[in-house]
Amino acid sequence: MKKLVSFLVLSVSAFFCGSASALEMRPVMTLDVAKKMAQACEEKAIQEGWRMNIAIMDAGGNLVYFERMDRAFLKSIDIAILKAESSAGFPFSTKVLEEIASTRVPGIAHVPGIATFEGGLPVMTASGEHIGSIGVSGAAASDDGICAQVAIDAVATDLQ
Repeated sequence: MKKLVSFLVLSVSAFFCGSASALEMRPVMTLDVAKKMAQACEEKAIQEGWRMNIAIMDAGGNLVYFERMDRAFLKSIDIAILKAESSAGFPFSTKVLEEIASTRVPGIAHVPGIATFEGGLPVMTASGEHIGSIGVSGAAASDDGICAQVAIDAVATDLQ
């Protein structure tokens, strides 16, 4: 019986240790990084007089952090989330999606769940790995894009 228990313990240990080493380790969007991004965007918005909704998602399109500034448009909540979902699903900006819709694939603008106007950006590590996205809405689309870029620039060292 003692040999059987020892065998089982060794087998279970080998199974779990072997499985752990087989898992792919990938960087992920953390709550701390998401909060830093939102803070940077909010500071830029205050400086410019914008009232923004800010949505930050992981690469799977799951909401990690959301912030609505005082008096930001209520419908812009949905738009910020849509922009973030679009850049989580495609690892490029919603501005690029707008260009694709206007030049190569016009029908993409009519696909539910895809934003084809500026304000959504993918979040990439320094090595180019897609870990999430940000969507910003509340001002002109170009201003939304500026705010989103400020957010990503603020965490550049965290994305190394």
